Amino acid sequence: MNSSIPNPQPSRLTVAHSPDSDDAFMFYGLASGHVDSGGLEVTHVLKDIETLNREAFNGTYEVTAVSFHAYAHLTDRYLLLPHGSSMGDRYGPIVVARADGPDSTDGITVAVPGTLTTSFLALRMYDPDVTTVVMPFDAIQEAVRAGEVDAGLLIHEGQLTYGDEGLKKIVDLGEWWADRTGGLPLPLGGNLIRRDLGPDLIARVSRMLHDSIAYALANRAEALDYAMQFGRGLDRSKADRFVGMYVNELTLDYGERGREAVRRLLGEAWEMKLIPAPVDVVFSA
Repeated sequence: MNSSIPNPQPSRLTVAHSPDSDDAFMFYGLASGHVDSGGLEVTHVLKDIETLNREAFNGTYEVTAVSFHAYAHLTDRYLLLPHGSSMGDRYGPIVVARADGPDSTDGITVAVPGTLTTSFLALRMYDPDVTTVVMPFDAIQEAVRAGEVDAGLLIHEGQLTYGDEGLKKIVDLGEWWADRTGGLPLPLGGNLIRRDLGPDLIARVSRMLHDSIAYALANRAEALDYAMQFGRGLDRSKADRFVGMYVNELTLDYGERGREAVRRLLGEAWEMKLIPAPVDVVFSA
């Protein structure tokens, strides 16, 4: 076979992300057709983040949202896109308990939404000795309320609704991380693109996804209308607040502050031997 013949460019692209209001908002420009796909037939796959984390180990999707904890295991197959991050800027995953429950993570069991999530990694960095049990992310609040577990680690909309359900905060890991790092945001998830697509197509897809985020931010009301389909019961005010927490200028471009946050998170995780190897954080064009 003549190795000089380039691989044919695919005409179809699968973009995988979680079925949450912030991700839906981020991809609205593309999903609605307001952003030109450049002739690519784009299919959106919606699955919970821990499932996407695990499917990325097989390179299932050309573009996929993953947790930064999972990214630490995937650098041989995927590149980080320079946009599409979800970062908690002095807020983030929250460990909650019942009002009459524990006030710290000492000696308790915490329900977590998956061992490849960044929330789990941050919890282990906060308390290396914590005992955990894995549950679906959307079952954790009810398990805490029912007394099935001592505490739960909440991601997604639960960060805004736990107080309404009689739960109290033990620790906000975004606040903890900001205090630990002198104000850096906590990198939670990012969008990856498969290395085997080649530099030209990677750059083309990167621009397309950037434009989708930019369109949503510039057309907030219509993008929020779309995103609320995925808000799991949030009213418009809370949905808007939640989207604003995780789709913002750091989503459009990491900037040096966001890139330093990713390097710091994974660097400290390696120093604590919570990931298998040091990570050279490489962004695509």
